[in-house]
Amino acid sequence: MDLLIRIWRDFWRDPWQLRFTLPLIVVNGLGSLYGYYWYHEQLAASPVYLWTFVADSPFATTLLTLALLLRGGGVWVLLFQTVAFTAAVKYGIWAIVIITQYWFGGGPVEIMVAALWLSHLGMAVEGAIFLKNLRPGLAIAAFTGLWMLLNDLMDYSIGIHPYLYTAGQKFLAASAALALTIIIAGSLCLRELRRTTRRAQN
Repeated sequence: MDLLIRIWRDFWRDPWQLRFTLPLIVVNGLGSLYGYYWYHEQLAASPVYLWTFVADSPFATTLLTLALLLRGGGVWVLLFQTVAFTAAVKYGIWAIVIITQYWFGGGPVEIMVAALWLSHLGMAVEGAIFLKNLRPGLAIAAFTGLWMLLNDLMDYSIGIHPYLYTAGQKFLAASAALALTIIIAGSLCLRELRRTTRRAQN
């Protein structure tokens, strides 16, 4: 137990160590492939140019996998990583909300669905930890918020949101997506605004 606690603390402090990023690249890469298979019917029924907005979770883990491969600085790297980590947090939590509501509504707790719940929890946690250690700046934070809002508009204005477990979940799905966009983007922008203000005062 002590070893696990030490590893967790080390991951929390510095998640960019190779012993952490390498397994996460493999796990998220494989998870992305399975995610696209999970969405294969919806992808087949959608125009190719909309695929980016259809498979929300696997696209987020694909971005996360690529973001972990990107090291170094630069505006474009920071932009890519910020979008990837926020997407992982948002769609990880979003899926947890949808699945949990499905269970509370009487849906069966099947092994596959439980595995999806746990995998999306891990997705949200790792995204949050990497995002915590990122310093993207206010402009990138604001762009990331706009990107998340665009995803919400595409999902729920033209009806390409992920297939839901029951028909009655659409309002919850849209509300949760928009709320997460506001909370995550707002928190990120506020954090970067405070950091910019402190630098200006110093």
